[in-house]
Amino acid sequence: MLTILTENVELIYLIILMIFVGIELIGHVPSVLHTPLMSGANAIHGVVIIGSIIVMGEAEQLPSLLLGFLAVILGTLNVVGGFVVTDRMLEMFKKKK
Repeated sequence: MLTILTENVELIYLIILMIFVGIELIGHVPSVLHTPLMSGANAIHGVVIIGSIIVMGEAEQLPSLLLGFLAVILGTLNVVGGFVVTDRMLEMFKKKK
């Protein structure tokens, strides 16, 4: 168990560093840019959906299949919800008749 932990120490440090860098980057984004960035991030999340479908196709055990299915569902909800919110935000900038 100890060897597994020592082999992954660099990976753990990298994940912690990515969390702090992500928080700093998101905290300094102006509010004007949130809509385009959210839309782009949700489009990129489509790659996660494709990846989880591939994982489900290669799954040989039930837990892997269930996790892949959960990833597809949650990824789809994120993409659709993000585009709905983006569309609603862009409606605010249209001229009213």
